[in-house]
Amino acid sequence: MPQLADDVYIAPNASVIGDVILAAQVSVWFGAVLRGDVEQIVVGRGSNIQDNSVLHSDPGAPLTLGEFVTVGHMVTLHGCTIGDGTLIGMGASLLNHARIGRNCLIGAHALVTEGKEFPDGMLIVGSPARAIRPLTAQELEGIAGNRQRYIERAKRYRAGLRSLP
Repeated sequence: MPQLADDVYIAPNASVIGDVILAAQVSVWFGAVLRGDVEQIVVGRGSNIQDNSVLHSDPGAPLTLGEFVTVGHMVTLHGCTIGDGTLIGMGASLLNHARIGRNCLIGAHALVTEGKEFPDGMLIVGSPARAIRPLTAQELEGIAGNRQRYIERAKRYRAGLRSLP
């Protein structure tokens, strides 16, 4: 059974199933699926899972997101570990036992292969993904601003913002 903090926002057509823990200020957006039916999924405080993303795991490969992680639209996360403050770009895929450091940016459509590890603060792009350089202070500020906008947006939805019938 999922465990949800009191201020979590889950869109009406998102699915949160099984052994899933959602911390404070987490938001799960339209069409996203978090399937904790094999191993546990933990989503840290202030993280956002955007539209149509899929989070799942395999035996021996739980999925853990740190605090203030942004998971962009249509991302696939499978049995991996993501450090605090990381942004995962739209359409990226991360496979079992991949480990991403804190404050990284994974580019759109990147493929992080099974067991791959990246250190803190890196720009990670490509298929297969590779770290190309450290992030700049300006890029890190942009990532922080993006996650704060999602925290505020979730508050608006919890307060009553609804789609038309």
